[in-house]
Amino acid sequence: MMRPTRIGLVAFGAMLLAGCAATATQAPVAQPVSPTSPAEPPKGMQWLYGSGEAAATSIQGYRAFRDHVLTAIKARPRDSVVLAEGATLAAPRWVPCGNRPFAVVLDVDETVLQNLGYEYDEAITGRSFDSPRWQRWERTGAGQVAPIPGAVTALRALRQAGVTVIYNTNRESVHAAQTADALNRNGLGPVKHRETMWLAGDVGTGSAKDARRAVISERYCVVAMAGDQLGDFSDLFNAKALKVRERREAAGRGDYAAMWGAGWFMFANPVYGPSIRGGFDDVFPADKQWRDPGE
Repeated sequence: MMRPTRIGLVAFGAMLLAGCAATATQAPVAQPVSPTSPAEPPKGMQWLYGSGEAAATSIQGYRAFRDHVLTAIKARPRDSVVLAEGATLAAPRWVPCGNRPFAVVLDVDETVLQNLGYEYDEAITGRSFDSPRWQRWERTGAGQVAPIPGAVTALRALRQAGVTVIYNTNRESVHAAQTADALNRNGLGPVKHRETMWLAGDVGTGSAKDARRAVISERYCVVAMAGDQLGDFSDLFNAKALKVRERREAAGRGDYAAMWGAGWFMFANPVYGPSIRGGFDDVFPADKQWRDPGE
């Protein structure tokens, strides 16, 4: 590198002073900051949205769902799979079917539709869930979803057998048209708001789904339900006083344990929801905690 001459230094100083004078009379321009994107999606998203194992699991689940329903409608069950008013976790009661026509009730998000666009935005930005962003997604994201593997084929077979397919989702009623569009364009329709598609705000308040299930049960004998959260089967599992271990035990004992795969069908979702919580002592029972003695 050449050493600067005295004349060069003087010229450089003049240029520097001129530049300082110019910037003193101009408002500073903020430079955009590029957020650092993670190297890869969270592990739960890798599994649910990217793995062959997840595809196999959901196809397996929907095949079992279809087969159970086709068998159940031949037998004309006495009771539906919807809990009746007054049921508790300790004492379940079921809505009687009578002679009502058959139906199945399914959640939407991560049960029949995968929210690939929304979860991509969350993964790439590192942001967590917030309601305004989800509302924007409901309004604009119908083209960035995909059907859960196995769902389209199974639900088509049930419709052909005369079973009504009904969706019960916590997407907002004000976005009914957009949600219907997402379902219909992915082969999961046809749907009609407040007949075969029930949304938050249609009946009752908030995210509780039991009120909507009750209305559906007045019209249909529900022979199977599917979801990715326990609340897709009963609001009883979402009681705030229910601790992580208690909730797990309630789902896995007695009459409730007997429902899984026999009227209630759970689809895996390791990405979000009330299942993603709990400290070490909640997740690992004290008598099962092992530490490597080699350390």
